[in-house]
Amino acid sequence: MRPFPLDIQRNPTREVRIGAVAIGAGHAIAVQSMTATATRDVDATVAQVQALHAAGADVVRVAVDSSRDAAALAEIRRQTAANLVVDLQENYRLAEVVAPYVDKLRYNPGHLYHHEPDKPWREKVRYLAKVAAEHDCALRIGVNCGSVDPNKRSQYAADDSISPMLDSALDHCGALDALGFRRYCVSLKDSDPRKVVEVNRRFAAKRPEVPLHLGVTEAGMPPEGVIKTRIALEQLISQDIGDTIRVSLTVSNTRKPEEIDAGRQILDDIAHGRVRSVVDYGLKTLNIISCPSCSRVENQAFVELAEQVKATTRYAAEHALTIAVMGCRVNGPGETDDADLGLWCGPNYVNLKRGSRELGQFSYDEILPRLKRELDALIAERPASTLKPR
Repeated sequence: MRPFPLDIQRNPTREVRIGAVAIGAGHAIAVQSMTATATRDVDATVAQVQALHAAGADVVRVAVDSSRDAAALAEIRRQTAANLVVDLQENYRLAEVVAPYVDKLRYNPGHLYHHEPDKPWREKVRYLAKVAAEHDCALRIGVNCGSVDPNKRSQYAADDSISPMLDSALDHCGALDALGFRRYCVSLKDSDPRKVVEVNRRFAAKRPEVPLHLGVTEAGMPPEGVIKTRIALEQLISQDIGDTIRVSLTVSNTRKPEEIDAGRQILDDIAHGRVRSVVDYGLKTLNIISCPSCSRVENQAFVELAEQVKATTRYAAEHALTIAVMGCRVNGPGETDDADLGLWCGPNYVNLKRGSRELGQFSYDEILPRLKRELDALIAERPASTLKPR
């Protein structure tokens, strides 16, 4: 493992240990990544964990979405010394199965409603804290823009996506505090770097002692995805906010270590003052967002499709439109709502949306012509270089 060597001052957050690494309390900013293999494929997952570990990942996250994935964790743990985090998906009850083999459990407050929907969320958090304490695991409260607690979202105007995220994180921090569980960190992620900066600033002002995991979700393909992440991290870390980071890129499995390289380079540049001036990310050009390739992806053609979308839509570069390309059913439906055109990929079909309106399912061969048709229709309705309202 290669801890970040340079001294970047940060908020005086408390220490949270994740296996052999610690974040907060003045420790080096940890760099993380996530596997993109099917977790149940032990050989492929171990190979990717080891590649990320060798590239300098302080923490490696794997997703668990089924009992088969959970069963694979024991063998994955046996074959690697990396600090492992499990990303609990829609079944929070899998925590007790995987906790013996990992160093941290990450849960999304918005996903707690999927399993046992009639059970109060606080009871589920109590269960997660108990499992984490029994198995020497840290917790991450991972709040994402496209999967916010529905009760929180309903309390705010439709154009305010930040306040529900903030309230959800603060509620879950309060719940863990009340249980006497302090070994947790928080992440608040959006695909818009401006919103990432704002929500994390607001959280840090209210809970400066809680370590923050920073990142821009669905940042997209390099180099744009690195640039979006850099914009957010420069502004936050330069203001003493942030204890661990992830650069989420849409890349093939063999290129996943690029996330670590990009994260280390960003941190090195910030530490040496090689930063951009404050950037207004209100692009008046085409914006393509895409999620990082991870083990939730059900068809690896997703990465190639994202690249094809980028190439196919170059002719629309001067139009202020957003196209979102998502790789799975977990985040895809919700996190494409704010885009002008959204695609989320299943095993055999790609779902196409215009805003929140569903246009149907299309095969991987059919989707690009249909996307172009919808894009042309949007361009005909809007003048070039007119920023769409957010």
